[in-house]
This record gives sequence, C-alpha cells and structure tokens, in this order.
Amino acid sequence: MMKLAVFASGTGSNFDAIVQAIEAGDLDAEVSLLVCDRIEAPVVEKAQRADIDTVVFNAKVYENKAAYEQALLKDCQEREIDYIILAGYMRLIGPTLLKPYENRIINIHPSLLPAFAGKDAIGQAFDKQVKITGVTVHFVDDGMDTGPIIDQEAMRIEDSDTKEDVQKKIQAIEHQLYPRVIQSLQVKEDAK
Repeated sequence: MMKLAVFASGTGSNFDAIVQAIEAGDLDAEVSLLVCDRIEAPVVEKAQRADIDTVVFNAKVYENKAAYEQALLKDCQEREIDYIILAGYMRLIGPTLLKPYENRIINIHPSLLPAFAGKDAIGQAFDKQVKITGVTVHFVDDGMDTGPIIDQEAMRIEDSDTKEDVQKKIQAIEHQLYPRVIQSLQVKEDAK
C-alpha cells in the first residue's frame, strides 16, 4: 500500500477528499503524515482527529529552507513515504525534497496550466473573464506550477457565476480528480 505525506497550509479540503477516498475504498493508500507550516490551520485538527501523524513547523525558526526541508525529509523517510501530496501547501519545494522525491511529489492547481500559475488562479481567471478554466494535477519541479502535467479537467465559467461559485465548482472537481490521479500512480507502482 502506498504511503502518502500530505503537505497543506490551510483548511484541508483536499486532505479530507483524499482521506474519504481511502475510507471509501476508492484509493489504495494510507495518509501516514500531515505536514503543515501553520499551527492554526484547520487541517492540523482534522489530521489529529483522524489519528494521522502530524508535523507542524515554523519556517522562521530554521536557518533556511534547506534546514527545514531536511527535517521534513527525515520525517518522510522515517515513515517510508512513497509520495508527497501537496494540498494547498503555500511554499515552493526546494532541492532538499525534490531530489530524493523526484517524480514523487504532486500538486493540484485550480487552473488549466500553464494558464494562471501561482497564487489566486481562480481570481486570475475570473478577472480575465475566461469562459473555460479547470484543475491540473502535476508533478512538482523547481518552478512554480511548471512540472509535467499528469491530468487536467476543464469546466465552463457561466456568465452568472461569481468568483465564489467558480471556487466551489473547482473544489468539487479537485475532490474527485486528486484521489483518482493518486490511485493511478498506485496502479503504475503495482505494475512495476
């Protein structure tokens, strides 16, 4: 069974979707670790209620990114983590994690990359008045939302949609797409 570390910074809606997919038998994996960079993030309490090991860190107490990523790498290696799943983690991943987990760190982004990379992708799409946006799951590289795309799903923005409507539609897609993509990685692992 594939062991996952979920890295998150916020509410944890994609964390919830992954845990629920596992509980429903739709995802053959185990969330072995939650990593969060904000002690007050709601995802921390969700992981603790689910009895999932949790590491919360404050980047400011470390000398640099390499130092806190080295500590996180140790946490992942101790738990024999197969994949790092970014779920609203608001930090760029550096080489300390990228090298040992090459092609094993994935991210979900609320746009059809390469369009609207970076922060507030939904706001960017809404401001540009595009009619089609969507969700992308991709491998993480050293850029911001630039890694190889694994899968995408498009959605139409209706004229009557508010930004909040688009946010809800995007999240509904994310909560289905992300567990499905993670399961496809498990299938590929099993085929090796």
